[in-house]
Amino acid sequence: MSMQPQVVAELRSVVGRDHVIDGANDLRIFARDASIEGAMPDAVVLPANSAEVAAVVRLAAKHRVPVVPRGAGTGLSGGAVTIRGGIALQMTRMRRILEIDPVGQTALVEPGVVNQELSLAAASHGLFYAPDPSSQKACTIGGNAAENSGGPHCLYYGVTTNHVLGMEVVFADGSVHWVSGDTPDRIGLDLCGILVGSEGTLCTITKVKVRLLRQPPTVATMLAAFPTVESASHAVSAVIARGIVPAALEMMDQVTVGAVEAHYHAGYPTDAGAVLLVEVDGIAESTRELMSAIREVLAANEGYAMREAKTPAERELLWAGRKGAIGALGRIKPNYYLHDGVVPRTKLPQILSAVGEIGEHYKLPVANVFHAGDGNLHPNILFDLRDHGVLDQVESAGEEMLRAVIEFGGALSGEHGIGLEKSAFMPWVFSPDDLYVMHQVKDVLDPDGIMNPGKVFPDPDRKRARLAGRTGLAIEAKWW
Repeated sequence: MSMQPQVVAELRSVVGRDHVIDGANDLRIFARDASIEGAMPDAVVLPANSAEVAAVVRLAAKHRVPVVPRGAGTGLSGGAVTIRGGIALQMTRMRRILEIDPVGQTALVEPGVVNQELSLAAASHGLFYAPDPSSQKACTIGGNAAENSGGPHCLYYGVTTNHVLGMEVVFADGSVHWVSGDTPDRIGLDLCGILVGSEGTLCTITKVKVRLLRQPPTVATMLAAFPTVESASHAVSAVIARGIVPAALEMMDQVTVGAVEAHYHAGYPTDAGAVLLVEVDGIAESTRELMSAIREVLAANEGYAMREAKTPAERELLWAGRKGAIGALGRIKPNYYLHDGVVPRTKLPQILSAVGEIGEHYKLPVANVFHAGDGNLHPNILFDLRDHGVLDQVESAGEEMLRAVIEFGGALSGEHGIGLEKSAFMPWVFSPDDLYVMHQVKDVLDPDGIMNPGKVFPDPDRKRARLAGRTGLAIEAKWW
């Protein structure tokens, strides 16, 4: 059912005629994020400031219209998909860096600020923003906070929640609040900690205060080849066991390396079964000692063809290959589907073997590129959506891979969020009582359920609809 014309008219009175989109063809642009799911919103609203966000949310609450906050649309778990219609609250007009405090080493930004732009702005003060998702040239700070995004350098520096000091948010009743403060030891309930990673189900983020770090005086980046993924995995565990925590420790398998090298020509050895990209930073003496120790560990674990970047340009090219790896896989198949389950580092060889077997069973190519240092997998299932019935096969393979992750003592998500794609799997790791308590928090902050409905928590309505669509039957389902 489309949104009532009077609601659209009221929205235009709040943000201006040009900042409400409701034409069918225009709405298609906002029907998807970077996941494989899609659903059309009834309207897209682009607010310019916190007051407009609050007015839009109050209007939505009055009419019981769903609100789905949306950043750059780079999310990989379907968090920005409007599965119940309603308003896609597009935050990208709010893209000002409001303040950089070089003494306090903080920044106050609006949610539409692009991740990389913040670090570029901070660089003039000798500072940088640590969380660096592979999509950092496009993704926004508000979306990063909503999903608690990670990135290659989060092995050492931590994920987004470790760098958010406070946020201005709009709750489901349209009220505006500032949560938490500047001190790392927060007294009382850490509401900011609850809201970071809540995926738009509890609030809309309108400002974020983040911690900035001093740029390290030196950075050393090295590429190392291994005969197999297993030997590379053992090398990762050996580095950490040596007491070394690099700034980044990334792995790519042979399928990924071939695609990356064909596109970027970064000097990745295409004959290797896997490669590791290792980075350390700090004072010059420290980085030299750490890299020397890492070389020893890698060599003892079948590492070869170790090559350290000699110039900043060479380092950037190595990282361009890693951060552009998923896009490069388009040389193999036009579509991909990936999850981001996490396993203990010692389980990497077993889980990667299981992922390979699942891909072979479904006759689907799988390319692995992931944050090896913290066991955060990114198996990319490659396919062509034009092949009849392939999507069901892809989803089944992805589900089996996540089931294997849980069986090896892992978690459903390391940085992409639960969103739409993994919500049905929450009962694998949480009891009915756990889910009930979580939902009670949502019920307090969003009693009418208008904020990003159908995400994070298992959704019986959606399960019935999907099963009915596939089998012609109505299925009853309950999750607590």
